[in-house]
This record gives sequence, C-alpha cells and structure tokens, in this order.
Amino acid sequence: MIVLITGPSGAGKSSFITRLMAADPRLSFSVSSTTRPIRAGEQDGADYDFVDDARFDELLAADAFVEWAVVHGNRYGTRRAHLDELVARGRIPVLDIDVQGGLQVIPRYGAELVSVFLFPPSWEELERRLRSRGTDSDAVIARRLENARGEVARAGAYDWWIVNDDLERAVLRVQAVMEAALWRREAFARPPLEA
Repeated sequence: MIVLITGPSGAGKSSFITRLMAADPRLSFSVSSTTRPIRAGEQDGADYDFVDDARFDELLAADAFVEWAVVHGNRYGTRRAHLDELVARGRIPVLDIDVQGGLQVIPRYGAELVSVFLFPPSWEELERRLRSRGTDSDAVIARRLENARGEVARAGAYDWWIVNDDLERAVLRVQAVMEAALWRREAFARPPLEA
C-alpha cells in the first residue's frame, strides 16, 4: 500500500500527515525533492530533499522520479528509489504531493494506492490558514488561492475525499480508509480459501 495525500496549499496536509504518522508506526514519510528554498524550521532530508536546478535536471535526465511538477514556481518530485526503499523495508510510504504529481501517481500505482484529497472546510478558512503562516506575501497568497480552485476542480481523480475540519476526526477517517484498503479483493494474491 502507498498512501497519497493531496490538497491545496493551506489544507493542512503537513499537520495532518504528522498526526497520521504518529498514530500508525507502519507509515513512513516519502521525502520529496524540491528546488524551493528551505524555510525556517525545515530540515534538509527530513522535510524535503532540497536541490538546486542543476541537480533536479540531472535527476530528470536519469528518469529518477515517479512524478514531478512545477508548483508555485518551484519544482517538486518523488524519487522512485526512495519509494522502492520504503516498500522493500515493509513500510507504507506516505506521499505529500500536489495535484499535478498526484495525477501522475494515480495511474502508475492503481489499486496499490490509497489516494486521498484533503479539503479545507471552506475557502475562508483556507485563506486564513495561508495568512496565519506568515511566510508569504499577499501576491503569493493570492496565487495560492487561485491555484487552489483549479486543484479542487481535479479532486474527482482521487478515491477518497476527506474534509480537514477537525484534525483528529480527519485522521480517523483516513485510518478507516487504510483499513478498508487492506481488505480489498485486489490486496490479496489469491483468495483466502480456495474453492
């Protein structure tokens, strides 16, 4: 199983994923590569693999990504080797990627993927969350809000829709989805009992 969490900037994905992972020791965060500058409080290799444009180009040329996209003017990508390593260790990778990347991952992994679109409870709350970060200018916030409308319009590609109106309840909802996914017919190599 691979868990994909997508939603607009400000939907609360980081807080959500932190809480989800704390509740389930099987989960491991899939660290994405990005050309975005590191923010205060972030750690290279833990939050993101921060790379420059030249290194990102090298990774692209080597077909190292299962998905990649330009988001808010910066490039982000999920490295195939990182995912393969987590799966080989028996971990459940958690992908925190944007809608563009998610749309690339969904057909690649099919039934192996639990695809979740995380919604904010309202547009007003989304704007409040973006502003409360204190990291972006008004112009950047306006661009993120505009992009969010396009991202929400593509939520139909995701199997599960979760509204992040209450963090604890939202985490419980995804835990229920993950439990259900373990019992899908496609999760079995063969029937539990042969006829």
